Amino acid sequence: MESEMRANKLRLEQTEETVRVRDATIARLEKELEEAGIAVLNLEGKVREEETIRRKLHNTVQELKGNIRVFCRVRPPLPAEIEEKKEDVLTHISFEDSDDQVIELKQTSESASGQKMVAKSYPFSFDRVFQPGTKQLAVFDEISQLVQSALDGYNVCIFAYGQTGSGKTFTMEGPTNAAEDSEDLGMIPRAVHQIFDTATKLKEKGWTYDMEAQFLEIYNESIRDLLGSAGAEGKHEIKHHPVTGKTSVTDASTVLVTTPAEVHKVLRKASQNRAVASTNCNERSSRSHSVFTLRLTGTNSLTSETSSGILNLIDLAGSERLSSSGSTGDRLKETQAINKSLSCLGDVIYALANGDKHVPYRNSKLTYLLQGSLGGNSKTLMFVNVSPLAGSFQETLCSLRFATKVNSCQIGTAKKMIK
Repeated sequence: MESEMRANKLRLEQTEETVRVRDATIARLEKELEEAGIAVLNLEGKVREEETIRRKLHNTVQELKGNIRVFCRVRPPLPAEIEEKKEDVLTHISFEDSDDQVIELKQTSESASGQKMVAKSYPFSFDRVFQPGTKQLAVFDEISQLVQSALDGYNVCIFAYGQTGSGKTFTMEGPTNAAEDSEDLGMIPRAVHQIFDTATKLKEKGWTYDMEAQFLEIYNESIRDLLGSAGAEGKHEIKHHPVTGKTSVTDASTVLVTTPAEVHKVLRKASQNRAVASTNCNERSSRSHSVFTLRLTGTNSLTSETSSGILNLIDLAGSERLSSSGSTGDRLKETQAINKSLSCLGDVIYALANGDKHVPYRNSKLTYLLQGSLGGNSKTLMFVNVSPLAGSFQETLCSLRFATKVNSCQIGTAKKMIK
């Protein structure tokens, strides 16, 4: 019995020692866990602080690039154009391999005496020039930072300008019914994909976003709702709310979107409802300005910050002159309305650049609709789209001259709509 008692006593001592070691280990691990938890909280706080710093630095970079930027994109010739008019394709346009900001037009004409040929050159410089072989992804890479600015709480406008048939709609929307993973996706669907991808990543930093899409058309100075019943014209009025600074359109459809697929559905419906007609420049010419608007309202549950940004992607109607479009009757009225609104857009940008007290937003429905996204609270980019055909030389020259005037403007520092 004494031997058994000694053995039990030894086992008890060993068990007590094991318990003491385990208690010490548990205490050490609990302390380490507490320290790790504090470290994680500190790191999460730093991540949120760095996100705020990133937004400020990102905006500084965009402002250094210019709050109004102009890109030139030359449409690639179609196979039929190459086959039928090979001598008429890209013979009047030259690029500099060492400088992706320069494009030059060349024209040969008879002298006044008719005795010799005189060559003229028209050089232009923009923030970026995209040659005909440039893919949609490469073009989008150049504007993706502006799309990010909309998520960060800024108002952004991206325009596609140029004559009918120069590739504006392809640049902005891509081919009709293109698959979501198609390499030909336009700027609008690519921007939407980026916004959803980035918003998902920002959830880790406490940000959640509500996204509302609207697709309007301005046709003959009337607003049509492309997401309404067959794009029917209604008495849509533009309202600017003095307190909130927000712009709304009465009785216009607004769709809450939660996935890129829902946006693709919106784009398809809008495309079916858009006003088109035949002109000398294109058998299916867009006779209106289309304005796709995505409102991004963000809330950070950890920092109590809120942000409100707007991304406007605008496919402008063809900019060709009356003499080129061959318009008569209703087409004549459409062309006059188009040219007037494009002229008003230029007037607004010039007035903003000059710091005029009066900016003529009300002179057209297009500029009045975009009033809150132009000027000091905005970032603006314009694509000037160019046809590769020599027969479009005069229209190309007019487009590049207009774009050069826009590119010379500075509209000041953008202000973020964030609290």
